[in-house]
Amino acid sequence: MKKIALIGYGEVGRILGEDLRARGESVAAFDLKLADARGHALREHALSHGITLAGSHADAVRGAELIVSAVTASQAVPVAQACASGIERGAFFLDFNSASPGAKCRAAEAINAAGGRYVEGAVMTSVPPYRIKVPLLLGGPDAAALEPLLASLGFAPKVASEKLGVASATKMCRSVMIKGLEAMVIESFTAARHYGVEDAVIASLRETFPGIEWEKQAAYFFQRVIEHGRRRSEEVREVAETVREAGLEPWSASGTAERQAWVADLADAGLFGERGSKEFARSADWRMEADRILNRDEK
Repeated sequence: MKKIALIGYGEVGRILGEDLRARGESVAAFDLKLADARGHALREHALSHGITLAGSHADAVRGAELIVSAVTASQAVPVAQACASGIERGAFFLDFNSASPGAKCRAAEAINAAGGRYVEGAVMTSVPPYRIKVPLLLGGPDAAALEPLLASLGFAPKVASEKLGVASATKMCRSVMIKGLEAMVIESFTAARHYGVEDAVIASLRETFPGIEWEKQAAYFFQRVIEHGRRRSEEVREVAETVREAGLEPWSASGTAERQAWVADLADAGLFGERGSKEFARSADWRMEADRILNRDEK
């Protein structure tokens, strides 16, 4: 049995915790949300799955063979720095976060200076459908050494490069498209709904891109952005930084981040129902959510 530490106990952290415990591994976790009103649900989840909750970053990682950091993009570097004081020499630190190559290099400096082995991990699609087997690109000098350990734990890793930043650049450049498509669908379909032309727009898209089920895809995009728009907006700001590091002005990525954050603001204001309820962000028809957006001033 290996001790594994999860830093970040949100959706991804809980999924990984469940799957690792199902394999009999010892799992500790820490999340800043444990200190506020959101902590009750996290404590209940940990208790039901046999996961030990720690009181700090350093307490969670102490004695762990593997640490997985799965927090919001803006916290990737601060979390690495906070974990450095407790990390065991030779322990692997797997950075799951959607951060720019530059941020990954700064996080690596903190971990490696403390004697840990930093490996960047680029999660290449949404975690929930795949759970622990989500396609995962690894990067850095210690990536090849970590790959067999991750495979033995049920992950689906593939080494992208021995050079830090390559794996995250792959994910970030992909996210210009994927997160941008989410924002564009919400903007396009909601505006089309206002003008009563949504069926014509979807018919045209279906003809141009016949491989996409636009009704189903739109419902999924609306659901994910309503539920996770805040986290997505932070990720896309890291995407914009990645584009900026390449010498380009990130007009598309910056606009996507603003649209994602805008939807998150509406969700936080209760426009789509009570966050955390069974009905929240679960509509199978995107039109219901688009109508809420269009009629928001009437609330």
